[in-house]
Amino acid sequence: MSSLRVPVSPHDHTSGPADAAVVLVEYGDYQCPYCGAAYPVVKELLAAYEGKVRFVFRNFPLAEVHPEAVDAAFVAEFAAEHGKFWEAHDLLFEHQQQLGPDLYATICERLGLPLDELRTAVTEGRYLSRIRADEEGGIRSGVNGTPTFFLNGHRLDSGTEGLAQALAGVIQRSA
Repeated sequence: MSSLRVPVSPHDHTSGPADAAVVLVEYGDYQCPYCGAAYPVVKELLAAYEGKVRFVFRNFPLAEVHPEAVDAAFVAEFAAEHGKFWEAHDLLFEHQQQLGPDLYATICERLGLPLDELRTAVTEGRYLSRIRADEEGGIRSGVNGTPTFFLNGHRLDSGTEGLAQALAGVIQRSA
């Protein structure tokens, strides 16, 4: 079983209590259909265990097979710079079938983000090092596909299918 090689830090995108006994890390790709299928499952589990789980999302765009994955990650990172990461994250997954420039413009509009600044950030490659750092941390941790989940630092090889049971078990043991 692989373990998380890059510890959760203030640099990460997190939701839930910082001192939670249970930490769930997802390495994901906004265009990956399996990540898209995992999104509502994770959202439901986080709602069910509200206040007990710290959730971390890290970028792992599989650009070779998902041509919009890196651009979508840029949109999320741009939103994060404006304090709206989770809103953009949710919109990207909820509209996964429409990923592309039109959706990114709509997301900027809905979140009150300046589209011209996003375009500048993309042109400059402003978030590339952040996205690559997430990817490199994933590779060091044994991530080779998406989504890949780590629960309290240990990779879940059961994927989304075993997530609810694994999470319930860890929460029960931490109580």
